[in-house]
Amino acid sequence: MTMLKSTYPLYLNNKAVQPNTDLAVTDKYTGEVVFRTALATPDVIDEAIAGAVRAAEPMARLASYEKQDVLNHCVARFRERFDELAYVLCVEAGKPIKDAEGEVTRLIDTFRIAAEEATRNYGEVQPLDISPRARGYIGMWKRVPIGPCSFISPFNFPLNLAAHKIAPAIAMGCPFVMKPASLTPLGAIIMGEVLAECDVLPEGAFSILPASRDGADLFTTDERLKLLSFTGSPGVGWQLKARAGKKKVVLELGGNAAVIVDKDADLDHALERIIFGAFYQSGQSCIGVQRIIIHDAVYERFRAMLVERAGQLVAGDPKDRETFIGPMISEKEAMRLKGWIDDAVAAGATLLCGGTRGGAMLEATLLEGVPRTCDANSEEAFGPLANLSRFTDFNEALKEVNDSKFGLQAGIFTRDIHQVLEAWDVLDVGGVVVNDVSSYRVDNMPYGGVKDSGLGREGIRFAMEDMSEIRNLVIRRV
Repeated sequence: MTMLKSTYPLYLNNKAVQPNTDLAVTDKYTGEVVFRTALATPDVIDEAIAGAVRAAEPMARLASYEKQDVLNHCVARFRERFDELAYVLCVEAGKPIKDAEGEVTRLIDTFRIAAEEATRNYGEVQPLDISPRARGYIGMWKRVPIGPCSFISPFNFPLNLAAHKIAPAIAMGCPFVMKPASLTPLGAIIMGEVLAECDVLPEGAFSILPASRDGADLFTTDERLKLLSFTGSPGVGWQLKARAGKKKVVLELGGNAAVIVDKDADLDHALERIIFGAFYQSGQSCIGVQRIIIHDAVYERFRAMLVERAGQLVAGDPKDRETFIGPMISEKEAMRLKGWIDDAVAAGATLLCGGTRGGAMLEATLLEGVPRTCDANSEEAFGPLANLSRFTDFNEALKEVNDSKFGLQAGIFTRDIHQVLEAWDVLDVGGVVVNDVSSYRVDNMPYGGVKDSGLGREGIRFAMEDMSEIRNLVIRRV
């Protein structure tokens, strides 16, 4: 069995440093402290940013094949350490082991895609002779690295969402400082350990710095940083944007994603995908299924199918391979969501199944008829909760999907291509997924939201665009 060390370092300017052991990290199922790691002080963060500034020019001058070699090295090492990474994720995030293995696979995919994109940083030749005054002029442009970047990653996908910042930064040639979530820092620290094996990276190319929220202000406000990429809660994200100054900001925030189940849907397929989308990793996904909008013609049947299947999900120790629902990230979060469920029932909703909490464990819960104003409907649940409603008119269902301050992704189960195209035109979200759930994501596709769900797009090529600037060249023939 994989064992955890008792202490882990932070990574400062490519090197392991152990200034303290101030951050205690728990096994999210047992609640026991399983390891400690260093917390970066403001002085350490300042030193890391200064190192990233020094590294900006040599990083920008790395050859494409050198950046590709670094990323391919990471792919190989992550494959070698697959079981270790999955176990770490299972322990520090409470993620069921099968889901943890799936995330390690996505981590590898993300770095593999970035290795391919590292050699595809193209520009364009542009004719400028659009009028007599520009005769003899030609133009061309290329993308150049934006410079030192600041990354803040969340607890729910501590490997892959960190990878979606780190891998494109290396592919583009941007040095970075990263603050992993304090609840789940070890995955990012292991990435730092692997990157530290790459001598081609100039000193200061990367720093992985667990830090308290109070001590992490420089990640947002320091003017030496040219981009802030944050994944986390909307309340925190928009506050950071307001304080980020002149730097570019990319935000991947929350959602209360909806799926539509039309009358012609394959209900058996929709059942399995919606149960997965609503309850995998205890519902702690920003694109997890929270609102299930079902055509009246199949509503009664599909509701019964959902309730039966949700009741069959195995909850318990995430290290057990039979477990589907593990603990939420903390008992506090489980208590919050249990309160939302109780409030919805008190306001007139019907509890169809679940709703029982024990410590950080919360049962898979389905509600029906949740008033629009209840937090369980209008806010991001970020836990094992989904709400059912019915529709008769497809356009009204689209309006219900849009009746949210969020807009990450939506799912539609239908065989009608006309309704697919209408949804693609009408839904105010970052992505529409047909015959699958809102939770579906492939790591090379553009991913991000609108409205309160954020700004910008991830997905390697699209993140590289945010981490770069266009530099123009004009030539006059003489």
